Amino acid sequence: MSEEAGEVWGDAVRDSRGRPCPVVLDVRTARPPQPVGPSRYRMPNPERLARGGESVYLTGGDFSPATVIDAYRAGYFPWPRSEEDERWWCSPNPRGVLPLGAFTITRRLGRTVRSGRFGVTVDAAFEAVIRACAERSEGTWITANLVAGYVELARLGWAHSFEVWEGEELVGGLYGVGVGAMFGAESMFSRVPDASKVAMVAMVQHCRAIGVELIDIQVLNEHTARMGGREIPRAVYLARLARALRGEAAWCAGEAAVARGG
Repeated sequence: MSEEAGEVWGDAVRDSRGRPCPVVLDVRTARPPQPVGPSRYRMPNPERLARGGESVYLTGGDFSPATVIDAYRAGYFPWPRSEEDERWWCSPNPRGVLPLGAFTITRRLGRTVRSGRFGVTVDAAFEAVIRACAERSEGTWITANLVAGYVELARLGWAHSFEVWEGEELVGGLYGVGVGAMFGAESMFSRVPDASKVAMVAMVQHCRAIGVELIDIQVLNEHTARMGGREIPRAVYLARLARALRGEAAWCAGEAAVARGG
């Protein structure tokens, strides 16, 4: 039913003219997060390490599920510098976030979403997405060991992917990690125009539907800024993260496959 016929899409992203742009999602999430046990490493509070409010970097650890999850809970994410120098963790200041309520898209992108040109799935091809994100001509921080660690996180129900399809071809997507009611969006890729943007629209819609309270995009760039990303002080981010960690998003619920009317 169209908005003109009286339906309001409760979770759908809207364009700059206020028109809803619902994405039909095929949700394949197989299981809720499984226990990973404690990490062998301790992630210190970045605010206690910072001098003058700068970004904080740590070295060491591993990419086991427990370590990665504990890092996110403490406000860090992995940021390898190379295959040989990969065990780096970052807690930037300021921190990039994507506001769930204020996220809007251009009219042109809204037309693309509403056209149904692309099909979108959730958690249907995680490994294909993360490997596509690593295929960058300028080089990548997504090392082989990081890929292996995140594929295991996905198998255990902690990491998630949004896949954008044109027919049978995977043409775009993004992946990240869900902890509590926080989703840490890690990286995206696009093989045709607008595919990664459609993945972001689908991510926001799905996160709204399942109870995500905080979307972390780590470091703001030109692309995410145009899509509504903002920077906030790390201390503010850590306070919002603490609140989100007390909640739990329903990644495995499955009932929010389409933006809901209501």
